[in-house]
Amino acid sequence: MNIGTWLFTRFKGLRIGSDAAGNIYYEEKRQRPGSLRNRRWVAYAGVAEASAIPPEWHAWMHYTTDAPLPDTGRKFWQKPHLANATGSATSYRPPGHDYEGGHRAPATGDYEAWTPG
Repeated sequence: MNIGTWLFTRFKGLRIGSDAAGNIYYEEKRQRPGSLRNRRWVAYAGVAEASAIPPEWHAWMHYTTDAPLPDTGRKFWQKPHLANATGSATSYRPPGHDYEGGHRAPATGDYEAWTPG
């Protein structure tokens, strides 16, 4: 967080809560004249990456809900929230990808090529 954001947060921000990743969420203490709603912002725990905001807080950040959704736990089939890893070393790469060796398994007999007829 830069010094300007830190000062604005210190004097005009009201801490609403935080998530499991350590991101802290704020809302403006008083509504500005002429505005329809208070500003909302997040202080990221690490690199400022918008996809690091979990679904429980996403709705609140985008004014879909007035209060953050309660974190009631996840169902056994739900995976934990992960930030978008596209373009990073942790992104998904299928077995035939160049970074994964560039060799894919040979096709089995279940594929039938289409020919225009």
